Amino acid sequence: MATRMAPEREKHSAALSSVLAAVGLTGLKIVVGITTGSLGILAEAAHSGLDLVAAIVTLVAVRLSDRPADREHPYGHGKIENLSALFETLLLLLTCGWIIFEAVERLAYRPVHVDASVWAFLVMLTSIGVDWSRSRMLYRVARKHNSQALEADALHFSTDIWSSLVVLLGLVCVVVAHRFPRFEFLFLADSVAALGVAVIVIVVSLQLGLRTIQALLDTAPAGLAEQITRTVEALPGVIDCHNVRLRYSGPHLFVDAHVHLDGRQTLDEAHALTERIEDVICSMVPAADVTVHPEPAPREGP
Repeated sequence: MATRMAPEREKHSAALSSVLAAVGLTGLKIVVGITTGSLGILAEAAHSGLDLVAAIVTLVAVRLSDRPADREHPYGHGKIENLSALFETLLLLLTCGWIIFEAVERLAYRPVHVDASVWAFLVMLTSIGVDWSRSRMLYRVARKHNSQALEADALHFSTDIWSSLVVLLGLVCVVVAHRFPRFEFLFLADSVAALGVAVIVIVVSLQLGLRTIQALLDTAPAGLAEQITRTVEALPGVIDCHNVRLRYSGPHLFVDAHVHLDGRQTLDEAHALTERIEDVICSMVPAADVTVHPEPAPREGP
């Protein structure tokens, strides 16, 4: 029980720290974005605001997905993590629609003065530092425990780093336009930067959405079934391995495999061999839930 609770606590701690970071960044960007009139920073505030919602959803999903299997959910509750990642994707795409609409409005119909103050630069640099730290921690925990929900959260923070750099570039262009009037066109750089943020978020969101849908549709990991088949067939006593089926439920992988064995051996011998097969598969995919179905090999001749 203690070994099972350790990864749960680590995942919960990572998700909670993500929520706290998103709260701080969202509030800071809203205040500075409103006071400076920067659409780029306001776009980042909206992005961080949805990151906050996504982080809360992730925290809830991680808690629920760790519940043990029951009668209604024999494969556990891991799919909750996949649903959480899909929800985060939809939130990001919704944010992009608002950013693009507002940026086009400012570029074509409603120019807005942007005050590229020192606070604007400080909030973006702070955002980059926090996002970098959070994304590294979330990616580490996500890879360690194969959590798609935490991976999606890490992707949010990683995306924020690139979009913040784009906004910083837009603010630099505004400063240049203030000091050199002949470069007045650079005043539009903030809105263009906001469009750049939207493009970055759309691309990353679609990639995340595709992987999430594949997980919900039980798409098997590429090449893993063939690798398991070759490894199992190399074991002494295994004549054939076939009908290998794989499915993920959140971070948990379920493996079903059929094997042909010598039908003349005792039940104890067949059972010992199937346990050996399960151990080998678990060594390839740690913490997998493996079921091996032994079958007597067809005999040749009459």
